[in-house]
Amino acid sequence: MNLKTWYREPLLQFLVIGGVLFGVVALFKRPAIEDRRVEVSAEQIVQLGERWQRQWMRPPTEKELRGLVEDSVKQEILYREALAMGLDRDDLVIRRRLAQQIELLANDLAAQIEPTDNELATYLEENAEKYQVPARISFSHVYFSVDRRGAQAEGDAQALLDGLRAGSVPSGQHGDLGDPLMLQSDYSGVTSQETERLFGTRFAEGVFELEPGSWQGPVASSYGLHLVRVVEKTEPRAPDLDEARDRLRLDWMDERRREMNEAFYASLRERYEIHIDESALNLGE
Repeated sequence: MNLKTWYREPLLQFLVIGGVLFGVVALFKRPAIEDRRVEVSAEQIVQLGERWQRQWMRPPTEKELRGLVEDSVKQEILYREALAMGLDRDDLVIRRRLAQQIELLANDLAAQIEPTDNELATYLEENAEKYQVPARISFSHVYFSVDRRGAQAEGDAQALLDGLRAGSVPSGQHGDLGDPLMLQSDYSGVTSQETERLFGTRFAEGVFELEPGSWQGPVASSYGLHLVRVVEKTEPRAPDLDEARDRLRLDWMDERRREMNEAFYASLRERYEIHIDESALNLGE
């Protein structure tokens, strides 16, 4: 045997791993496992097959199903051995995982509760600002590039504005006026947030202060100057129940879930005597 490769021999690796496991078992002083029976019921096998089909969009073959069952048996055996070795008590990751499983049980219980219309209406009333339908605006604009026109941009914009107001320039052709811009010339029913994302904060604030009807401006944006004609503007309003139902339901259930988790933990905590060394928490003293 080559001395440089002796440690790669499978038999030697198996003996080393076995020795390590034996040492770990001895270290944890594992108690005897009383229940050595591992049963995989027909219901469990059906569930394994359904889970496979959801993932792979086809039923498993007999060989694949037997492999799933064997994996389930292996997982159960290793789980029992880990509990017997106390790994659930000494491994932080496992402890967190087990704690999360308990929380998931509480979440599953909360998910079974559906809100009534009265509960949703009350929730909407208590959180009206959160569900407010935002103001929307429809407008047309003509763009003037400050980079291209320099100091003359504002004067050019004002001259066109006078022509549009006087009717000497046909407003129906506004898309062909001004300078080219990689944005639409007309927008319908956009919110302040959407307008800000397209044109910048200054433009959004300015255009939402304009009254519908005539051409106005120039209004500054992230790109330059704009003449703007607001076609329609709606004020923010409170939604009705049907309009906000789906979002209300999800938020209501999420809040109930948090409340139930907190109540569930509080009831469990009352069963324990909690002793905390406060001196270790006073880090600044």
